[in-house]
Amino acid sequence: MRAPLAHRGGIAILASCPSRRGKAEVRIVSGELRGRPIRAPEGDATRPTSDRARQAVFNILEHAPWSPGLDGRRVIDLFAGSGAMGLEALSHGAASCLFVETAGPALAAIRANIEAFSLSDRARVLRQDAARLGRAAEAPFDLAFLDPPYGEDLGGRALAALAAGGWLTADAIVALELGADEPDPALDGYALLDARRYGAAIVLFLSPG
Repeated sequence: MRAPLAHRGGIAILASCPSRRGKAEVRIVSGELRGRPIRAPEGDATRPTSDRARQAVFNILEHAPWSPGLDGRRVIDLFAGSGAMGLEALSHGAASCLFVETAGPALAAIRANIEAFSLSDRARVLRQDAARLGRAAEAPFDLAFLDPPYGEDLGGRALAALAAGGWLTADAIVALELGADEPDPALDGYALLDARRYGAAIVLFLSPG
């Protein structure tokens, strides 16, 4: 085991595989869609989670003692970008995913990926500000991914919106990606389960309560 780098909320942050950014091709890393390329949005506005970091996150979600796994879970992917996190969850057997995004190029990429992977019966797209979700009009979700732009405190606002709007089940898991040098957002209403560092990113694993 690697030595802890720091602590957040009393949990040691361990260095895991480095995160590789840039324009390298992004693929589904495991599950039934393993190896399939993921279309990325046009332009430089989207910062995708690297394949290696994504694989590490999903290994944790599959095997951590506090996680019920991914099979049959209802997923919501906020600040979805290319949709890589939600698509990976579907590849791992999640029942469905709602992709939430506002940027036109990202929405086009998500829809193209859903069509390419024949997932239209399990995936939906919502053009909505993830920090202003309002009240949920459907059943709550078991798993949420949040990958907001760094340095804008959008993660904290989205966490608050999820809780206030009733978007999550009582035993849901939330995976929030932050820049490694960012302060923790307000975690009111959430418990910190684990924290891992992947290069320039830290992923916080949270649960309501």
